[in-house]
Formats: sequence, structure tokens, C-alpha cells
Amino acid sequence: MVIALAGRRVDAPDAATARFPLASVEICSAACGADLLALKVAGARRMRRRIVLPFDRARFRTTSVTDRPGDWGPLYDQILAELDPSHDVVILEGHSEGAEAYLAVNRMILQDAVGLAARLGAGAMAVLVWEGAPRGSDDTTAAFGQEAQRLGLKVGHVKTL
Repeated sequence: MVIALAGRRVDAPDAATARFPLASVEICSAACGADLLALKVAGARRMRRRIVLPFDRARFRTTSVTDRPGDWGPLYDQILAELDPSHDVVILEGHSEGAEAYLAVNRMILQDAVGLAARLGAGAMAVLVWEGAPRGSDDTTAAFGQEAQRLGLKVGHVKTL
């Protein structure tokens, strides 16, 4: 089974609505929160992992990893170092930090999952790690689920609250 995963980052300290409080981390792009936790567990289980980043590693680390509560930077660095020899860190070129960059990452992750599953003769599915509701029309986690459904993938949900 090939699993494509997307989910919430941990809440910002001043978040008006709780979606993934730091206190929930124990129950759970390579962004802080769901992505890094899933990559850590998959690595411990010796599963193949692949990361798709919307832009260079350092900028992603600053804007999507270390900008929230928790000590996510070292885990991000460790996982990328583990994946470097296998060339399983893909950096998309030509994207700014806007929503379109993250939507492009969503598309590539899902297309890669479908393609890998076809080559392996295996199934593929998408997993959303979130509270279960879009936070607005620009919610990239919700868009990931919608794109997965459009591609005919089964979509599973892991609740953060």
C-alpha cells in the first residue's frame, strides 16, 4: 500500500481556533506537526519515505517547520539527512511561498503515490491528519483530500482533536 499523507501543522501560539494543539502531538510537508510525525514513525518502521518541498530546504524550514511551537527543526534536519542518500527529497522549482506552491506539492505527492502504486501493483490511498473541517476556502489540507478523491483514491482521516 502506498500512502500519501497531508495534515495540519501545530497551532500557532496565537491561533484563534484550535486545530492541532502542541499538547496533542503525542497522540498523533515535512512541516511541523503531522508530516514530521508521520515521517518519523515511517522511518522507525523502515518504510520508504519521500518528501516534496515547494521551495528550498532552508526557506521551508524557516516558514513551515521552526515558525511554530515545539522543537521541530532537529527532527526536520535528521529526516532530510536520512533521505538524502536515496534522493527522496524533491524540491519543486519556481514557486513562491503562496498557496499555489503548496497546491503544486499536493498534486505531485498524489501523482507520485498513484504512479508508484501502479508500478508496484499495489493500492494507494490518501490520509488527512486534521480536525476534520476546512479552515476556509484556501485550506491546502482540504484541497489535498479533494484532489485525492478526484484521482479516485480512498481517503482516510486521523483526527487531531
